Amino acid sequence: MYAPERQQEILRLARDGGRVDVLSLAETFQVTAETIRRDLKALDRAGLVRRVHGGAIPAGRLDFEPDLAEREGTAADEKDRIARAALAELPTEGSVILDAGSTVARLAAALPLESTLTVVTHGLPTAARLADHPGIQLHLIGGRVRQRTRAAVDAWALRAYGEIRADVLFLAANGFSADGGLTTPDLAEAAVKRAAVAAARRVVLLADSAKHGQEHFACFGDLADVDLLITDTGLAPDDAAAIEAAGTEVVRA
Repeated sequence: MYAPERQQEILRLARDGGRVDVLSLAETFQVTAETIRRDLKALDRAGLVRRVHGGAIPAGRLDFEPDLAEREGTAADEKDRIARAALAELPTEGSVILDAGSTVARLAAALPLESTLTVVTHGLPTAARLADHPGIQLHLIGGRVRQRTRAAVDAWALRAYGEIRADVLFLAANGFSADGGLTTPDLAEAAVKRAAVAAARRVVLLADSAKHGQEHFACFGDLADVDLLITDTGLAPDDAAAIEAAGTEVVRA
């Protein structure tokens, strides 16, 4: 396959899936990762894709947002490892906020039966996982529910978060980087995430490494707002060191 043909197919895959990554493309086309990086660079120069850490997204798709089912199935092993590592950050007793997100929902599902915590969430899937937990006092934040993410947003949710102060927030993001901060495609969800950050004494970001370097439409904070990032080993050691140098502790599970 000639380079222009391969690049056309890469563009199709990016538009169909919303994102492509270097290693998967290298395996698909049986070429080196460096060859794929050159292809992505050519497509980026042509204005057809936008390069992000580890891959690329279609140009003009900073607002791309996969639905809940797709997010649940993406990087499943990495998300499971992140959720297990996050268990160590739970207080012995006290209160936690669980953000709406597929990795955070995995943490909710992994909470030990002996846990005795007050849990606040605006994520319906997370609340459903905890509704029958014997030791959890569950508080479900209300508001308009976004169909794509099953998260409550808007004024009601913002008002509720303004009335509480929790020990730990387990936060989700669609993208994170030292320069671009914490981002998500939707402004309403960004506002609720910002309110949740303000409502917690400690912030723990749960995000797989594919989200590093991604930037989406709505920014809801700086990486400096995060006390601890729990990610997977796909985050390069140099990137982890740079994040820690800026003040955020990093755990690569």
